[in-house]
Amino acid sequence: MTGETAEVLERLFATIESRKGADPASSYTAKLFAKGPNKIAQKVGEEAVETVIAATAEGRESLAAESADLLYHLLVLWAAHGLRPEEVWAKLAAREGTSGIAEKAARKGS
Repeated sequence: MTGETAEVLERLFATIESRKGADPASSYTAKLFAKGPNKIAQKVGEEAVETVIAATAEGRESLAAESADLLYHLLVLWAAHGLRPEEVWAKLAAREGTSGIAEKAARKGS
């Protein structure tokens, strides 16, 4: 991920956080927050399924669009739980250079 790409996600997250407490009638993000974390998590699941369908049956353009929707809803879920993107980036950085197989085995052992 380039710095520019990470900045897009950081700006999106800041926008999402700014919608907390906003009028649900005027903001889709505020409407999601008003429904609560469980409903947001359900929406992330729906978007994940749509992303998989796009990947297997709809082509690159649809996959890109659905991936954007998935990332947006995931960021809303993080914000609903008070999770900052840098916490996720730190987890990814800590795994960098570690075999996926070894990392997964370490998680099962803990």
